Amino acid sequence: MQTPKTSYIPCPDCKGQGYVNRGLSKRAKQRYQKALEVHRRFPSNPKPVKPKAHLQPCTTCSASGLIPAAQPPVPDTNTFPNVAIIGAGIGGMALAVACLHRGIPFTVYERDLHVDARSQGYGLTLQQAHTALKGFGIHELEDGVVSTRHLAHKPDGTVVGEWGMRKWDAGTHTTAKKTNIHIARQALRKTLFDQLGEAHQIQWGHQLLGIQPTDTGALQLHLEVDGTSKTAHADLVVGADGIRSTVRTMLLKPQLLPLQYLGCIVILGICKLKALSEVESPLLDSATVFQTADGTARMYMMPYDRESVMWQFSFPIPEDQAQALSALGPEALKQAVQHRTPWHAPIPQVVAATEPGLISGYPVYDRELLTPDFTKNWGNCTLLGDAAHPMSPFKGQGANQALLDALALAKRITKGYSPAKTFKASNLRKRVLNKFETEMLKRSALKVTASAKAAAVLHSEKVLQERDGPRGGVSKK
Repeated sequence: MQTPKTSYIPCPDCKGQGYVNRGLSKRAKQRYQKALEVHRRFPSNPKPVKPKAHLQPCTTCSASGLIPAAQPPVPDTNTFPNVAIIGAGIGGMALAVACLHRGIPFTVYERDLHVDARSQGYGLTLQQAHTALKGFGIHELEDGVVSTRHLAHKPDGTVVGEWGMRKWDAGTHTTAKKTNIHIARQALRKTLFDQLGEAHQIQWGHQLLGIQPTDTGALQLHLEVDGTSKTAHADLVVGADGIRSTVRTMLLKPQLLPLQYLGCIVILGICKLKALSEVESPLLDSATVFQTADGTARMYMMPYDRESVMWQFSFPIPEDQAQALSALGPEALKQAVQHRTPWHAPIPQVVAATEPGLISGYPVYDRELLTPDFTKNWGNCTLLGDAAHPMSPFKGQGANQALLDALALAKRITKGYSPAKTFKASNLRKRVLNKFETEMLKRSALKVTASAKAAAVLHSEKVLQERDGPRGGVSKK
């Protein structure tokens, strides 16, 4: 018998935020009042900043902001803006789920014809976003794989670093760490899609052509569907349409903050473990992540699912050559990897056993950071995920940041409005979007910068330094 799907509604105690305000302590109030009195008596002294109240996890919903229910809430079109989500990738799908559980009306517009229309990338590692998944009603990832050991090698197999739970459990490390989960990108996307159920409101085969303000304050979307023009209306448009975002181009002149080439190409492959049945290696135990580097090129391997391993090979190359190599297709990409990796086992065996149809490659780009100065004139439009802050894959942060963006925006909308204070009675940009973008851009800027830095470090001699820890930053030695 099939288990009924669980729906969710906002937690009544924290209003869907996951945290409750416990107020200021008596001592903090006294300190502030004393400092304020000094300022009043001596105006030359700086005026004290009012301290912020402390937030604590909501015990009713275990900080998820949601509680189980028989049905999701009915979309509240009077209180909340009608949200048009452009793009049904990880970020767009996540925002749709966050809106569904909080009663925010939404429609997703996606140019693909269905959820499996094209490849949605390879594997990803959930780091900070692992905890945030509870805010989408996802408490367990059936397709997720937990890694317990991380190794760094030189090409001859010499280990220059080891870390992870297996090392800590052996007594050589005492610091508790959060668990990372590896999952296929499409598996996570379908988990989000399944959350939407029959209320998914996804318009497949819809290509955005333009956005135009109307006299009523709403936004008119111009779309193309199967060669025919169509219009739709929304109160808020969110571009979740990736690194080459159509919405971003409409909001920001294309010549501003263009794509920046980071000097290297990434070649990705997925290899079925059954194709490696004659290869004996503890590195292929579906619980180990390892990387091997020679000071220029780098191979990274991690569990893709319980039956496959994913590899990521990268090396410096001029942009025009990277584009040309990528255009040659899977066979040429595979040969390029094999030519550069006469390294320790099981790297040559894994690459050789990888089917060309499961290999792809692309030049690596990011963009100069957005700031609130760019976004303040966007009206009732905003961006999230790669559309807002594309970054290199070398910190594994793209999907994590998109999930955090989606949850943050949904929470901002629910926090900004109530039946007594609807979106129609206030400025959506000032009340919600400016705050959301300021927080999002500040948080993601650290990841964009670190990811660009990692692109340089991982393809340099620094990656060969002996130390037990991730190799994406500069050694503390």
